[in-house]
Amino acid sequence: MGGKPTYEELEQKIKALEKEHVVRKNTEAALRESEEKYRLLVKNLPSIVYKGYDDWSVEFFDDKIERLSGYRVDQFKSKQITILDLIVYEDVASAKESFIRALKADKSYIREFRIRSRTGNIHWMQERGQIICDDTGRIEYVSGVFFDITDRKHAEQVLRQSETRLKAVFEANPDPMVVYDANGYPLYLNPEFINVFGWSTEDLKGRRIPFVPDDQIEITSQKIKELYDHQKPVRFETTRLTKYGQLLDIFISAAIIKDSEREPLGMVVNLTDITEKKRLETRLHGAQRMEAIGTLAGGIAHDFNNLMMGIQGNASLLLFNKDADHPDYEQLRNIEKHVLLGADLTKQLLGFARGGKYEVEVMDLNDLINRENRMFNRTKKEIAFHEQFEKDLWPVKVSKGQIEQVLLDLYVNAWQAMPGGGDLYVQTENIFLDQNVIWPFQIIPGKYVKISVTDTGIGMDETILQRIFEPFFTTKEMGRGIGLGLASVYGIIKNHGGFIDVHSEKGKGTSFCIYLPALNTQSIFKNKNIESTDKMTCGTETILLVDDEDMIIDVSRQLLEKIGYTVLTAASGGEAIEIYKNHLEEISLVIIDMIMPGLNGGETYDELKKINPDVKVLLASGYSLDGQAQNIIDRGCNGFIQKPFNINKLSNKIRTVLDT
Repeated sequence: MGGKPTYEELEQKIKALEKEHVVRKNTEAALRESEEKYRLLVKNLPSIVYKGYDDWSVEFFDDKIERLSGYRVDQFKSKQITILDLIVYEDVASAKESFIRALKADKSYIREFRIRSRTGNIHWMQERGQIICDDTGRIEYVSGVFFDITDRKHAEQVLRQSETRLKAVFEANPDPMVVYDANGYPLYLNPEFINVFGWSTEDLKGRRIPFVPDDQIEITSQKIKELYDHQKPVRFETTRLTKYGQLLDIFISAAIIKDSEREPLGMVVNLTDITEKKRLETRLHGAQRMEAIGTLAGGIAHDFNNLMMGIQGNASLLLFNKDADHPDYEQLRNIEKHVLLGADLTKQLLGFARGGKYEVEVMDLNDLINRENRMFNRTKKEIAFHEQFEKDLWPVKVSKGQIEQVLLDLYVNAWQAMPGGGDLYVQTENIFLDQNVIWPFQIIPGKYVKISVTDTGIGMDETILQRIFEPFFTTKEMGRGIGLGLASVYGIIKNHGGFIDVHSEKGKGTSFCIYLPALNTQSIFKNKNIESTDKMTCGTETILLVDDEDMIIDVSRQLLEKIGYTVLTAASGGEAIEIYKNHLEEISLVIIDMIMPGLNGGETYDELKKINPDVKVLLASGYSLDGQAQNIIDRGCNGFIQKPFNINKLSNKIRTVLDT
C-alpha cells in the first residue's frame, strides 16, 4: 500500500508541473505567433481565402469578403448567408456542374461565376477549390480561394468588342484585305479577298499567298522592308495574280501591327482593284491624244484645202469659155478631177478631226443599216451577215452619208480581217449610259443608240488597238489602204456627239461598238438643204470677199468677175467691217472665210449683223460644216461653201443665197 510521498518526490513533481506549464506557455505563444503570421498572410493575399462545406455554407471567410459582398463574416459563419446566395442565378447551374466533375476526378476545380453584392453590384469571381474527403470518400470540407476578376472580364469584353468591330470593318470593306504575321503568312482574309483573288484561308494554310508576279517581287520586297524599317504605312501601285491566273492592277496600302511593347507583330494590307480604273484612264488618255491629233489633222486639212482652192480656182479660170475640143481641155479637167480626189482625202481627215455632220436628218438607223448590209453583202458573198435589230429603236439625228461611210469602213475592215470568209454580226439596241460609263469619252450621259459590228477575223493585239484610230496608221501592205478609214470613223462618230469603243483579241475577232445620242422624239423626218445644180449661173451684184490668204482672194475675185459680179476685197474681219460701212447700199453679199487672225468669220458676221440685220453672208472654209460653222448658220447666216470649190459650185451657191 502506498505511503505518503516524500519531500523529494513532491519537489520533483512540482518541478515537472512547472516545466510542463512553461512548455505549454511556449507552445501557446508559438501557436499565437503562427496564427498571426497566417492571418497577416491571408490578409495580404489578393485573393479571398475560405473554408466551407458541400452545402455552400462557410466556416471561415477572409475579412475581404465583407468589402466585396457587403455581408459580415459572422453572417457567413452563422449560415445566415451562403456562397450560393451570392451567385447570380444564371451562373448557378454551371457552378454546380464544376463541383460534380471535380468530385468524380481529382477533387480540385477552377470555376468562374458572377456574384451580386448586397448593394446590387455584379462582380466576376474565379474560384480555385479543393474538396477534402475522409477515408470512406465522404466530403469533410472544401477549402479554396476567390479572385475578383471583374476588371479582367471587362477588359476581355472590350477586346472582344474591339475584335468584333474590327472584323466588321474588314468584312464590310469593299476592297480585299489580308492580315499577315511577322513571317509573311496570312492570318486572316476578308470575304472580298476571297471573292476577288479566289483563295481561302484553308487554301493557304501553312504557306504564303502565291499571287506576286515575278516582275513585282523586287518592288514588293523593297516596300515591305521600308514598312518594317520605318514602321510607317506604305502605298504603291503594282499587279497581282488571281488563283485562276488573271492579272489585276492593284493599289496597295499596308501598315504595321504592333504589340503592347511597340514591337512588330505583322502587317495589314489593303488591296484596291484598280484594273477597270486603269483601263478607263487609258481610254481617257487615248481620247485626249486623239483630240490633239485631230486638231493637228484638221489644221493640215484646212491648209491643204486652201492650197487646192488655188489650184482649183486657176483651173476653173483656164477652163472658162474653153470648149471640149480645146487642146488643153482634157488636161485641165484632169487637174479638176485630181483636186476632187484630194478634197475627198481631206474630207476624211476632217471627218476624223472636226468634220461636222454636213447634211443631217432624223432617222431610224435600223433601216439605214439594213440597206447598207444588203448592198455590201451583194459584193462580198463570202461574208455571212447576222442581224439583230432593236424593235422600236430610238431615232437619231445624223448625216446619212457619213453614217453610211462609217458602216462601209467597218465592213471593209472586217472583210479584210477575214480573208477566208467568216461571220459578221450587226446589232442595234437602245441603251442608257450613266456618268460612270461615259466619263473617259467626255460626252454627256443619257439615252444612246448602240451599233455593234463584230467579226470572227484575226483580231488585234493591245499595241495595234492603241493606234487604230490614228490618221495614216495602217497594218495593211502598200496599196491596200492609207490609214484614214478608222480615223474618219472615229471623227464622224465623235462629231455626232457619240463615241466608239473597240474590243479585240488576237485570233478571236474584233467588235466595234458605236454609241450615238438618241432623240427624245419618235418622229422621223428629213431636213435637206436645197440642192444646187452643176450648171454655172451668173449675176451682176456687188460682192465683198473676205479672206486672209492672198492666193484665195486673187483667184476667187477673178472667178467672181468672170461670171459678172463686182468684187470688193478685204484681208481681215476689221477691214471688211469698214468697207461694208462705206458701201452698205452697194454690197449684196459678203463671202467670209471662217478662219482668220483677229476677228474670225463668226465674229465678223456678228459685227456685220449689227450694222445691217438683213445682211446676206456666205461662209467659206477649208474646214467642213463643223460645230463652229453650224453655230453661225443657226444664228442666221445664209449659207456655207467648203473649199476647194469650182466656179460652177460657187456660182450656184451665190445664187441660192441671193435669190432665197
